[in-house]
Amino acid sequence: MLATIISHAPLGIEGKIISVEVDLRNGIPGIDIVGLPDGAVKEAKERVRVAIRNSGFEFPPRRILINLAPAGIRKEGALYDLPIALGILSASGQILQQEISNIMVLGELNLSGGVKPVRGILSAVGAGLQEGIHTFFVPQDNLFEAQALGTGKVFGVETLRQAAQLLSLDEKERVPGEMNSPVTGQVYTDDTGNQFGDLSDIKGHWVLKRALEVAAAGRHNLFLFGPPGSGKTMAARRLPTILPPLSRQEALEVTQIHSLAGSLEKGCGLIRHAPFRMPHHSASPEGIIGGGKVPKPGEVSLAHHGILFLDEAPEFQPNILQALREPIEAEKVIISRAQASLWYPASFQLVLAANPCPCGNLGRKDKVCLCSSSDIFRYWKRLGNALLDRIDIRVPVSPVPPEEIIGKSGASSSGIRARVMRAVKIQHDRYAPYPFSYNSRIPPGLLDRFCGLDKECAHLLIDAMKKVSVSSRSVHSILKIARTIADLDESERIEKTHLLEAIQHRRYGDNDFFWKFG
Repeated sequence: MLATIISHAPLGIEGKIISVEVDLRNGIPGIDIVGLPDGAVKEAKERVRVAIRNSGFEFPPRRILINLAPAGIRKEGALYDLPIALGILSASGQILQQEISNIMVLGELNLSGGVKPVRGILSAVGAGLQEGIHTFFVPQDNLFEAQALGTGKVFGVETLRQAAQLLSLDEKERVPGEMNSPVTGQVYTDDTGNQFGDLSDIKGHWVLKRALEVAAAGRHNLFLFGPPGSGKTMAARRLPTILPPLSRQEALEVTQIHSLAGSLEKGCGLIRHAPFRMPHHSASPEGIIGGGKVPKPGEVSLAHHGILFLDEAPEFQPNILQALREPIEAEKVIISRAQASLWYPASFQLVLAANPCPCGNLGRKDKVCLCSSSDIFRYWKRLGNALLDRIDIRVPVSPVPPEEIIGKSGASSSGIRARVMRAVKIQHDRYAPYPFSYNSRIPPGLLDRFCGLDKECAHLLIDAMKKVSVSSRSVHSILKIARTIADLDESERIEKTHLLEAIQHRRYGDNDFFWKFG
């Protein structure tokens, strides 16, 4: 007898629909799995055999062939355990339900017959809905995640026996119970106040805090450089506290990526806050960009609609830093393999932090820098001008004087976040007809329309360009930053003060200004 169960392969952001075909025939008892299974899939035969017996069913003493189609896609992981087990029970007549080809099943089995959570559930549900599948059996721990799309019949199962009972029911009889009711689900929210602190924790640093506000409002890339202990990391970690919450569409995309990476917490629903990723400088290229033998999203994708913070940026491998340029421009990562090309979204805000020199004392009046000019040059060369040119805002950070450290706190995150949210709404309304939402994403062809200058401001910008040799991208960055500052002031036009502040935020880094602040 032949039975077919629908499942899913988490490959790329959308994944692939997989048909688990089970055929029972006469012959020496045993199980054969074909269709490019990896080691974990091949081991499913033993897990399924024991789980079926421990769930009170009879394992058929026949020759069993399991085909995972399409056969040209490599199958990875233990998420095929449950569909294989249900296929065997259906093919052996222990489940009487005949219409099972329109149900998607995912889940790993333990030896007692319990169903364990798997990754990529949100992508699986989305892919199934596109193919006309509206019934899903998922592990109970993945239920809230699977219900995030708000459509389809989603059943959370805890055991193989429970899944078999549900499958044996008629479609009209199969109604989600109270445990599996299609509710919105638990929302995974970061307590930003506890996790990231508050901007009022930062004493002094008025220019730095203003730069954080501008960067948050326009989603501009940010570079902080200064001696150790001057507050770079502290400031970067508080940037999420002034970002607005994610929209529903953004939350779905972020949750989907984290589901594919297997990084969602147990019982998690939609992620509502912008992600903040802070990888260590020892991370591999695959860990940052994505990929691997079985491609998975990297840190640039896990930071989608959020922040990717690289502390001590020059310590990262140069090839990793330069590989960031394409995702910054394209807002996605394409992973090419011999069999297929996969892609993941990667629209992130890059924040870099670095010392001014290898020893960290350059620019400090109370310390002596022991680095030679060549040492400093090699240190900054690791970042590369091509990457730095894509950083809109550059802020030198100096140690705060003692009188400011013991002084009063500045503005809190809540007050700054309110201004940021107003500026973000202005941008969303302005760019509603376009495929972008923030000033940092304005394409060059639309700069004249949205960042036009009057004669006085145009002459001011030309004079600044003549004094400091800058690239065309630098000029575009200045205009975008000025547009964001004008939005923070709720001004329709870019005024002279907005342009001057934008030039100030951008000027470091062009023409070797990094080690000339003091």
